[in-house]
Amino acid sequence: RVSGDPWKGTLSSVIYLTSMGVYAAGVYNSPDSLLSMFLTAGMVLFFLSHVEEHPTRRAVFLALFGVFCGLAFLTKGFLAFAVPVVAIVPFMIWEGQWKKLFTIPWIPAIAALLVALPWSVMIHLREGRFWHYFFWVEHIQRFFSNHPQHPKPFWYFVPVIAGGALPWTVLIPAAIGGSTLKKPRDSLLRFSFCWLIFPFLFFTASNGKLGTYILPCFPPLAILMAYGLTGYFQKKGRKSFNRGALTLAASAGLIGAILLTAHLFFPTGNMVYAKGETLKWALGTAGFLSIGTVAWLASRASNPIRKITLFAVAPVLFLFVLHFAIPGQSMKRKMPGPFIKAHTSRIFPDSILVSDNYLAPAVCWFYRRSDVYLLEKGGEFTYGLTYGDSKGRLLTIDKFKDMAEKGLGKGRLVLITHKKRYEAYRDRLPKPVFMDEYGKFVFVQF
Repeated sequence: RVSGDPWKGTLSSVIYLTSMGVYAAGVYNSPDSLLSMFLTAGMVLFFLSHVEEHPTRRAVFLALFGVFCGLAFLTKGFLAFAVPVVAIVPFMIWEGQWKKLFTIPWIPAIAALLVALPWSVMIHLREGRFWHYFFWVEHIQRFFSNHPQHPKPFWYFVPVIAGGALPWTVLIPAAIGGSTLKKPRDSLLRFSFCWLIFPFLFFTASNGKLGTYILPCFPPLAILMAYGLTGYFQKKGRKSFNRGALTLAASAGLIGAILLTAHLFFPTGNMVYAKGETLKWALGTAGFLSIGTVAWLASRASNPIRKITLFAVAPVLFLFVLHFAIPGQSMKRKMPGPFIKAHTSRIFPDSILVSDNYLAPAVCWFYRRSDVYLLEKGGEFTYGLTYGDSKGRLLTIDKFKDMAEKGLGKGRLVLITHKKRYEAYRDRLPKPVFMDEYGKFVFVQF
């Protein structure tokens, strides 16, 4: 719509949808995916307002921009406003329209306020302390904390965005070769550059990091890649693209060959797939080999559209079979649900359930219980534990030891936690009457 080139729009969409990080987050139940959707819609609407000349339509776009920021706020808090601000302010300065920063925020601010106000007022009336905790603890302190919930080094998002953009990462040299960022005259290029770089730096500055935090940076990256690759082929470029495609083909082919060899020489199980996972192995191997084969064909093609089309198709089979090819050992590290459900028969109405702050939601869900105790750390339950009816729900290891000794042998005290945590406590606890392990999780009865 903006560039006047439908090919760029199609290509940017294809790049986005076939990026590994976007695909993985898109099929994973996380609020970051919903936040990214609302922020993407909001940023697009802001840019449409920026290039719109008709005053009424411009106001409508700004109002819709505010609506989506409000929805993003209801999804995950003040990031809904921080991300647009850190991207839009430098963009407007770059455009030489910094004075508009004092006039254009009013319409989206009012629209966002109208969307967020009903819930905001209701939560304040029901829980007067919420806003202090939500703003100060969950945003400011978590951003600057020296002991964040998800501590990661400052360079953490570099490999995350590079890996998340695969397979297109290998074409970045080609995209740079066709880029016009040296003398950007296109407002969409400027906007996409600011949308990518400044939120990336913002998230990098935080001491707490998760891979999904960086999701809002993938749409502008796809746009910049589409512009760069289009310009690259207009310049009759081939070598950088072919090198990237061959790199992808060799890497994926090597992984597929390793999986094939491992299965042939270790049919009873190997470091990736265990015995009985032949179907998973076959799907995973086929997925990697298909990437390698089609990427190689892309390097051999001569027509630019055919080259890009083949490259985009290369990961499709892999993405389709990925869910069915995940090794059992990976599921054991990430999916406690089957393990928890397998012990349902050992849980009685009078059983006392104790878990850690990570597994507690799963324990509550699969056992349909809302009276689970937490051991040692509250995590994201910390605020709720300040309520009068919840103050006793956080147990020290000494308190848990007393409970175990009092009810020893009855099997009514159950601990479901990470294996490492239990091993750290084991010497201080009585001998259990039952214990089972599943990957990195343990189920213990006293």
